[in-house]
Amino acid sequence: MIGDKVADAFNKQINEEIASAYIYLSMVGWFEQAGFEGMAAWMRAQWQEELGHAMKFFDNIVSRGGKVVLEAVKKPKTDWTSPLEAFTDAYKHEQYITGRINDLVELARKEKDNAAEVFLSWFVSEQVEEEDSTQKIVQTLEKVKDTAGALVMIDRELGRRGA
Repeated sequence: MIGDKVADAFNKQINEEIASAYIYLSMVGWFEQAGFEGMAAWMRAQWQEELGHAMKFFDNIVSRGGKVVLEAVKKPKTDWTSPLEAFTDAYKHEQYITGRINDLVELARKEKDNAAEVFLSWFVSEQVEEEDSTQKIVQTLEKVKDTAGALVMIDRELGRRGA
């Protein structure tokens, strides 16, 4: 059985994961409108991944006898000045989510909820990958700035993730 504190925190994390998906879906729209189809495809894959994360928390609550309580999702940002700004926002957001996951691990330890701690270990590893991938894209975009040819190549490369 999941305890009330952990269930409440996991419900909040469902909202955070859905909000993450919403942010990335907003980026899909911006990238498509800006003509960066590959970057849009990368963000579309990220959107789907975040929904999967939300469902992992959802299913964990249910399987442990808890109650899922969904809250409203905050409206995401809709405009960026460049691919670099969008991916910088994505990187900062992943850092934020890492902090949230770390807080959940601490809560699980405090509550002596071993099942929650084991469950969260996957998310700890996942956040290392999430931060690494977005940081590398930011570093690459910082190098090329607004060089059209380089942006076209990066767009094509990032589009491979969505394929």
